[in-house]
Amino acid sequence: MGRRTAWWRAVCRVAVVAAVAGALGTAGAGAGTPSAVAAGTPAPYGFSPDATAVPGVAGTADTALLQPGRTYRSSLPVTGGVHYRLELDAASRIYVSATAVPPADATVSASDGIRVSVRDAEGDSCSFETESYGGGRSARPITAVAAREPSAERSRCAGAGTYYAVVERVGTTAPEDVAWDLELATFSEPPLRDTAATTAPESWDSASPEPVTGEAETRDGGTGFASAVPLAQGVWRADVVPGQTAFYKVPVGWGEQLSASAELAGSAEGSRIAVGALELSVHNPVRAPLDDVSLNYHGTRRSVALDPLPPVAYENRYGNTDQVRGVRFGGSYYLVVHVAPQLAERFGDGPYALTLRVRVDGPEERGPAYAGRFAPRDVFTAVEAGEPGGSAASGGGSGDGSGGDDTVLTVVAVGGIGGGTVILAVLAVWAGVGRRRAPQSWSR
Repeated sequence: MGRRTAWWRAVCRVAVVAAVAGALGTAGAGAGTPSAVAAGTPAPYGFSPDATAVPGVAGTADTALLQPGRTYRSSLPVTGGVHYRLELDAASRIYVSATAVPPADATVSASDGIRVSVRDAEGDSCSFETESYGGGRSARPITAVAAREPSAERSRCAGAGTYYAVVERVGTTAPEDVAWDLELATFSEPPLRDTAATTAPESWDSASPEPVTGEAETRDGGTGFASAVPLAQGVWRADVVPGQTAFYKVPVGWGEQLSASAELAGSAEGSRIAVGALELSVHNPVRAPLDDVSLNYHGTRRSVALDPLPPVAYENRYGNTDQVRGVRFGGSYYLVVHVAPQLAERFGDGPYALTLRVRVDGPEERGPAYAGRFAPRDVFTAVEAGEPGGSAASGGGSGDGSGGDDTVLTVVAVGGIGGGTVILAVLAVWAGVGRRRAPQSWSR
């Protein structure tokens, strides 16, 4: 497939998702679906509307079952870990993401955060990750991911059976602390159909690319991972307010390389400074944090850029750094922007003009052949058994590989969408086509 075709399909898919989100938000604003963030009062974290409420318990007895590909809502107490049960096969890689959401007015220190681990039936750790707030010390959604990866080197986590996901708070607590809300998401990666290399690529272009230029297009962010607003390569603008966290997602295919920067426009002159006024982070399709940067704001225009990620490759999982290991599959990569409440104390309530510059470089490549299906499929791009290759832009692993949705996507992207009736008609056609076709300690 040519690069031009892949790019066009990426643009079309972004147009479809954005139009669907806009139409549904207009037609069913009272249905409980998270909506995009607009300027004004910061919205709370947007939990997935499909999330199932489950209790977290202190031990392994009477634990709620988490099924791969599903999203759940729970609560994280001030002290002690909460346990959930996993029933796993012997071959799939399972990832458990936990997003903790403290109250907006909570006080957090640099060492406060969460730890997520996956353990076997005997309580031995298969992997864990700790994520803390760091120097920003601004209460916001925080995410960590742990995994069960079958490995010859870690035989105790290689078999089928019962495992447990455990989430706990780290850092210091105070008597006035309260429980945090918790969103759990589970992901399943099937084994490969054929063998693959077991070493990471030795070199890749880590130089910062030229910033993307052009006219900025307005695109407000979502309030959570489930409502993350799609972005293609380009320049994007939004109005943000102190205390807000905005979520975006970028399709990145096999062999492609993501880079991004964020800029706050000037608002005032003076000697004041807001430390850690804005934080930009990037997460992979299973929501694992890969990198983050922050900027101090002086009232004048400031920008900050993430280090370019390595090109997406299956073999990255054998790399030596968290950033490389996390770029292991194509799909939706998330950009999360948080504006610290302290900005209001120094420079006012805003809104402030945010500019995101997003670049996706590199030649499109065919992904590896998997002997099964990802769960959930919509956030991944994979080459599964009996399906053609593809990138996140082209939606490889779409069913029977017929590519029959291109026509629908092209009609939507070229013709534009102005109302819910057209959306529903397009979705009906599309559905018909579908019926025909902390440091992460992930083991290797």
